[in-house]
Amino acid sequence: MPVAAQVMRHASERPRRLAVRGPEGDLSYAEFARRIGLAAGRLSGRGVGRGALAAISLADPVALLTAVLAADLVGATPLVCDHTWEPERRERVMDAVPVDARVETPLPVTEDPPVETPAGSPPGQPAGEPVGRPAGPSTRRREETPARAGASPTDRAWSCFSSGSTGRPRAVVRTRASWTESFPHLSELAGIGPDDVVLVPGPLSSSLYGFAAVHALATGATAVVPGRWPSASLAAHLEGSTVVHVVPHRLPAVLEALRETGDPSRTALRTAVVGGAALGADTRALAADAGVNVLAYYGATELSFVAVDSDGSGLRPFPGVEIEVRVARGQPFGEVWARSPWLAEGYLAGAAGPLRVDGEGWMTVGDVAEPYRPGEVLRLRGRGDGAIQTGGATVVPEDVEEVLRKAPGVGDVVVVGSPHPELGAVVTAILEADGASPPSRAALEEASRGGLDAAQRPRRWYSVQSLPRTGAGKPARGLLAARLAGGDPDIRRLT
Repeated sequence: MPVAAQVMRHASERPRRLAVRGPEGDLSYAEFARRIGLAAGRLSGRGVGRGALAAISLADPVALLTAVLAADLVGATPLVCDHTWEPERRERVMDAVPVDARVETPLPVTEDPPVETPAGSPPGQPAGEPVGRPAGPSTRRREETPARAGASPTDRAWSCFSSGSTGRPRAVVRTRASWTESFPHLSELAGIGPDDVVLVPGPLSSSLYGFAAVHALATGATAVVPGRWPSASLAAHLEGSTVVHVVPHRLPAVLEALRETGDPSRTALRTAVVGGAALGADTRALAADAGVNVLAYYGATELSFVAVDSDGSGLRPFPGVEIEVRVARGQPFGEVWARSPWLAEGYLAGAAGPLRVDGEGWMTVGDVAEPYRPGEVLRLRGRGDGAIQTGGATVVPEDVEEVLRKAPGVGDVVVVGSPHPELGAVVTAILEADGASPPSRAALEEASRGGLDAAQRPRRWYSVQSLPRTGAGKPARGLLAARLAGGDPDIRRLT
């Protein structure tokens, strides 16, 4: 069933239940459903319907959810974009994906004023058109048709970008079944129900946070969506929240905010759903002391859920998921492959990326783990593609390197992630200078501003006489990262 149809059902059954709480205020399910219906009418009036790809780029998270669910209602595929993209970046992305419509201002959600009644029509109603509805078929018909006629589990129902990129956008697209049929499993594992208040403290363009918000609404819960990390108002946003979705490095801040508000054991917060890298045992222990149960999971935008840890004993397959770790002869670690109903279809427009598929329905994004057998715990050892998780964003090093190599004086460059106490990691560039001395840091930062999004721009800069390389001649990213972490004196910091 489309998520929009589930929201309409909640509006019918519990119209006064709070659906969303955003920067501009609260909306009940009845009002939220009404806005979705009107927004769907606007999309239909623009010719957006079944099978269309609608790129949605809105700053307000409630307006974004309204547009996403309106697209769902008319049978279109919403492509959730980052509203902070600079205009040039946005145009580059739109040129690379087959977009049928762009929503860059909130869809109108007020009814049109009544039109003068033509002669012979009933008082207050133009011929063939209900009062106050957009031109064309009535809003009510628009609400019902996509949800009740023709909607299929195999429809493309969601698309978003897996990471920042520079001219090689990777928009992941998935079917309705791969998106919504995992909802009951997450609800059961996390104990999320229609009476919960779910805090989603991050940008909905992130698949992690976007999924969390849509799951809450499909469940009939209240979604609290500030649209970004609410640093100054975290405690206020936690007030009344029973569930929070976060990336691992944000959980300590949540627990600290609970502690500062008084007795953490009396808080309403019951569950933290944590997606991303491994969660430390000390953080889980702090959560337990605060009376917060932690459900940690591992996955990827392309793979969705892969493994879950509900009690601290380790990652085990998410319901419906098969896992293999394929280890090459003589190697200590191997690649994680998954097969499940939750896998994405792939990338729009045939974009290149880390996703690979074999002939038997298995997929991988190159993540690395220790050898694994069914029934055992999955022990991850890192991102095989070197992707950097920074402040909730995923940065692909190759995309940053592509831009930096064009800067004058740069012979070659390797980009890695360096640990950061608040962001999880920061983008770090290590240059192999083309000549005796590397370019100035100011020149490098100017080059990065000209071709990279804010999350992609290096925060730390180093130089090295020569980059270590693999037998194939490629820079040895893992070895260089290890040398940097170990304080290698041959790697000099640029100031």
